[in-house]
Amino acid sequence: MSEIEQTQPNVIVVVADTLRTAFLGCYGNDWIRTPSIDRFAQQSVRFTRAHPECLPTIPTRRTLHSGRRAFPFNDYRPVPWDNVYLPGWQPMNAEESTIAESLQQAGYHTGFVADVPHYFVPGMNFTRGFQQWEFVRGQAEDRWHAVADADPALLDRYRAGAQDRIAAHLVNVRPQRPEEDWPTARTFQWAIDFLRDNHPPGRNKDTSPFYLYVDSFTPHETWEAPLHYYDLYGTRAQREPICLTAAYGPFADQYDDRIPSIRANYAGLVTMVDTWFGRLLNTVDQLGLRDNTLVFFFSDHGTNFGENPDGIMGKPADYMYPGTMNIPLLMRHPAGLGAGQSRDEFVYTLDVPATILAATRQQSADPVEGRSLLPLLEDGRDFARRDYLTCRYGNAVWYRDDRNWFFDAVDWQSPSNGRQPITRLFDLETDPDCRVNIEAHSPERVALARDRILSDAGGHLNYYERHDSTDALGRPLFSSR
Repeated sequence: MSEIEQTQPNVIVVVADTLRTAFLGCYGNDWIRTPSIDRFAQQSVRFTRAHPECLPTIPTRRTLHSGRRAFPFNDYRPVPWDNVYLPGWQPMNAEESTIAESLQQAGYHTGFVADVPHYFVPGMNFTRGFQQWEFVRGQAEDRWHAVADADPALLDRYRAGAQDRIAAHLVNVRPQRPEEDWPTARTFQWAIDFLRDNHPPGRNKDTSPFYLYVDSFTPHETWEAPLHYYDLYGTRAQREPICLTAAYGPFADQYDDRIPSIRANYAGLVTMVDTWFGRLLNTVDQLGLRDNTLVFFFSDHGTNFGENPDGIMGKPADYMYPGTMNIPLLMRHPAGLGAGQSRDEFVYTLDVPATILAATRQQSADPVEGRSLLPLLEDGRDFARRDYLTCRYGNAVWYRDDRNWFFDAVDWQSPSNGRQPITRLFDLETDPDCRVNIEAHSPERVALARDRILSDAGGHLNYYERHDSTDALGRPLFSSR
């Protein structure tokens, strides 16, 4: 591309787990306070039809760190000593190259910081290629402090399904602490320090380009925001009991009186991410790095607060509604190309690593499978537009094109968790919010979606059934068909 700078740009990737497009001002929310992200969007290209190629947390990170599809999960191998067992939830393949390795070998100084506790599981293998990395402890799912140390007098202030989940939140997050001590703040502060330490003022011309990957678990559950953020969106009278989590599934009626508090805490956490992302961007400017730094901001997936026809809470695999599948994706080019524009092409999270390699003019040892987004910063003629997208999450699959939004079980028949069959089809032309299921009246459209999902999967999708028994390492046993 003629206008792309010929020097090697720095690259910053910021991922905010479980961040919904519906809770960002730049995606149309008129009451949320996200000034830093909204200002960044004005300087960036905003993608309006961005979606994950697989779910949830760890499968998506495999995609982001490798540049290759984790879909369709036909090689699932459970990890010992994990707390999540789902198809695709497994380590980075030791035989696959990573984006960080490719950039480090090309002379980039690489850094990685995350408070996503699933990275911490032994053997996950996501730090390869990073010369500096830090796992920030303290999110509620982190196996860190002793749950026995939780104050019993505080437990009744919360709801979370299991008492141990509440106790882990109390001893890990310690919500009474100053904001600067929360894991979100410490994650972004590490990133800020990485920039300051490696690119001090006056020495930028003498330093190597850098690749910085920042992975914030917030606004993922547990949903308790610092009080000064909660107060922006909710009243103290409605705050307690605080629902740190919600049961995943069609359970909105069980949370009728708590949804205002849940939404207010979630919105507060979004604003907290906005605050610290803004501080990171300010540091980029203060160090004079903006004109040679490519910056991405996006999420892996969203969540639901009952605003769909099935009353879905959370992000169950069975129900891949827009609340889960629509994700923000913003990209700021150092030369300002495309600033303030919106693009409606179908794009994946998979396209971020492909764009990084294209911008840095590097190649991975193993070919990446995404498409560079750089052509979309100009006229878009060199971008090969997709006709549709597919995704897998657990034993469910999702498909969309211009007309259809579809999700189903991988074998087209098996509901999970004892629920009803999950097949859903929505007409996006007449029903963009996915309110009316037309599956029973549109067999040809269902067949098209299923055919394309199977085509992307290489002709077969394994259905994994978990058994009660475990192997010698304590891993649950699965059978597939």
